[in-house]
Amino acid sequence: MTHPIEADASGPAAPADLVPRSGRQFALSAHGYTADVASIGASLRTLRFEGRDLVVPFEADEVRPGYRGVTLAPWPNRIVDGRYAFAGVSHQLPLTEPARGHALHGLAAWLDFTPRIVETDRVVLAAVVEPQAGYPFRVEVEVEYRLDADGLTQTVTGRNLGADAAPWGTGPHPYLVAGPGRVDDWTLELPAESVLTVTADRLSPVAVEPVEVHPEFDFRTPRAIADTFIDHAFTGLVAAEASSAPVASDAASLYRVVLTAPGGTGVEMTWDAACPWVQVHTADTPGADATHRIGLAVEPMTCPPDAFNSGVDLVVLEPGAAHAASWRITAR
Repeated sequence: MTHPIEADASGPAAPADLVPRSGRQFALSAHGYTADVASIGASLRTLRFEGRDLVVPFEADEVRPGYRGVTLAPWPNRIVDGRYAFAGVSHQLPLTEPARGHALHGLAAWLDFTPRIVETDRVVLAAVVEPQAGYPFRVEVEVEYRLDADGLTQTVTGRNLGADAAPWGTGPHPYLVAGPGRVDDWTLELPAESVLTVTADRLSPVAVEPVEVHPEFDFRTPRAIADTFIDHAFTGLVAAEASSAPVASDAASLYRVVLTAPGGTGVEMTWDAACPWVQVHTADTPGADATHRIGLAVEPMTCPPDAFNSGVDLVVLEPGAAHAASWRITAR
């Protein structure tokens, strides 16, 4: 197919219909919030409240840095060695985290999602994970982003379009921004009673242990993150209703993480019971100051790391079945 060409005296000609590197763009706005969603990976590219960043953004014509803002499916986090067995059959996935030797964050990250609904405050996108080596299942991933007075709510629905049961898990990957400064400057409230310990070299899961045993990961009482390194999954989540702070009554607000800057600005993330786990990562990139600890990844997850092997909280989608999970980001 021949593309029309536009002349540009300042540089070489380019196709008139050139799509940005992050895919087609969908701009949302409502109640002081704005968001930009990119079609590649159904990624949250920007989220702002009254002009203030709530997540670490990236440019439209930029290859998305890592997994920033991406939708994780059909599994979040790591599958150790990329190997697992399901329904008595062994599978080997490509190792997408080669330095550690794992299959990381699913198969939807580089899919180009197609719009189903586009409104000023809402977009619904969908893509199909086709049967492939290591994941011989056909699953549709539908992603809705919606803005309202409470912030941005994302809902991810997995639908099994195939003839066999399929393992499933999902979650988001935003890097939250509380305000000026970096992760070290911010205060974290994380209502989790247990942490999944990992190996130092590969971050492979070891055991779920009480945070009392690992006080560096105990943020049930808000405190500064300082120089703590975190790249761990947490569970034993305490419902926000049990705290003294007010919380919305809908299901998307059952659990809550709060991040606060010294000046009093902040951001919170709430999610429903479909995600009994949350991964938190301090975005450490030693030697790359431009990205080092500039945002805190908060990733509600339907299952823990390596759930395809452990089976813990793993969703099994029967043929024709669907599973939905949602979470919300709100300015404070």
